[in-house]
Amino acid sequence: MATYDINDPTDLDILRGHFNMVTADEWDEYIELAEERKIGYKNVKILKTAQRKAGIAKYLSPKVLSWVMSLVDRLDEEDDEEE
Repeated sequence: MATYDINDPTDLDILRGHFNMVTADEWDEYIELAEERKIGYKNVKILKTAQRKAGIAKYLSPKVLSWVMSLVDRLDEEDDEEE
């Protein structure tokens, strides 16, 4: 994932756009993957929060958006390595 500056309005809009493209079903898959890999309780919990807010990034703080999207990238990268 590209590094986004959460204090830059343009970067924040891009981050929100990426978040809004992930559907609730896709979040469910990420949650299952995270639980299988045992990436930690807090990380799984924030993914569940993201699932509840799927498509409405405006209700999440920039810090949470950045955290969630970095977890998504991490899970995607690990998934690609396994294949």
